[in-house]
Amino acid sequence: MKKVFTLLFLVSFGFINAQKAFNGKGDVKVNVGANLQDGGSGIQGSVDFGLGENFSVGFVTTYLLGVDNYTGLYGTSLTPYNDKPDFIDRFDAKARINANLSSVIGVEQLDVYPGLSLGLHNFGGHVGGRYFFTDGFGVFTEVGFPIAKYGSNNDPFYHLNNQVTFSLGASFNL
Repeated sequence: MKKVFTLLFLVSFGFINAQKAFNGKGDVKVNVGANLQDGGSGIQGSVDFGLGENFSVGFVTTYLLGVDNYTGLYGTSLTPYNDKPDFIDRFDAKARINANLSSVIGVEQLDVYPGLSLGLHNFGGHVGGRYFFTDGFGVFTEVGFPIAKYGSNNDPFYHLNNQVTFSLGASFNL
C-alpha cells in the first residue's frame, strides 16, 4: 500500500510541477529511448531544434540490437539463405521536420508533434508526444511509418527499416 501512495504522490507531483514542453525558436530537445518493431528491437536517439513558435528540424538515428539470424527464401526466388544483418541493415539515420502543437492545443506541458522524415532507407512520417515533468526532464513516445521505401524486396532485411516503429523513452531540454 505504501508503494501505491508513493507512486500516486510522485505522479501528482510531476503533473503539478510540469514545465513547458516546447518553447519555440532556439529550443533544443533530445530524446533517448527504446525502438520496438517487428523483427527486432533497439535504441533510438533524436534531437530537435526549434526554428519558430510551432516548427522544428532535427535528426533521428536508430540501431536494432535484438535481430537474430534469418532463414528463408529470397523474395519470389527459391534460393535459400541463412544470414545475420550487417551494420547498415540495422542502422538508420533520418533528417526530419516537425510541427510542434503544444501552443495550438493549449497544453504547455505536452508537445504533440507530427512530422516528415527523409532517411537512408525511406521517406516517412511520424507522430510523437513529449511531456516534461521539470524544466529539463520529460518522457516521449513516437510512432514512425514509411511512405516511400528505397531498396529491393528481394533483400532479406529490407523490412527492418521499412515498417511501422514504436519508440518511448526519456526527453531532455538542453
